[in-house]
Amino acid sequence: MASEGADVERDDEKKSADDGATGSGDAVAAAEAARPAGGESVRVDSWIWSVRLVKTRSMGATACRGGHVRVNGERVKPAYAVRVGDEVRLRHGGRERIVVVKRVIRKRVGPPVAAECYVDNSPPPPPRESVAPAGVRDRGAGRPTKRDRRELERLRGLGGPEAP
Repeated sequence: MASEGADVERDDEKKSADDGATGSGDAVAAAEAARPAGGESVRVDSWIWSVRLVKTRSMGATACRGGHVRVNGERVKPAYAVRVGDEVRLRHGGRERIVVVKRVIRKRVGPPVAAECYVDNSPPPPPRESVAPAGVRDRGAGRPTKRDRRELERLRGLGGPEAP
């Protein structure tokens, strides 16, 4: 009788494992492996590092301490526990990232798996400024004259009053 119960449990485990394999196999397996053990929570600094929003966990902690991380509109400390459905706002690298937590993970995973752990609601990044080349001179042309230098400054938008 005891062995029948064990067989039923094993069959249930096989079914749940088969269900996960129908998606993007390795990605799901990696995300499941990175998932915290039952009831364990994940710190916000660790989570934003795990899903590759910041380069290092210490950068995530520094961003939290500096007030650059908000969860559901409130500034949080690095040890704040993240849950599924939380909105995380991170100001980093000159732009604001707005993500909604889909999956909580504690280990850093590859970029394709990390992208499945959140929904990105961030505004598009600002367009890069198209800067004209800074007056490339021919090799061996020597030092620029005063007139050449003034022309370069005028092209760059630098310099003082316009000379006639």
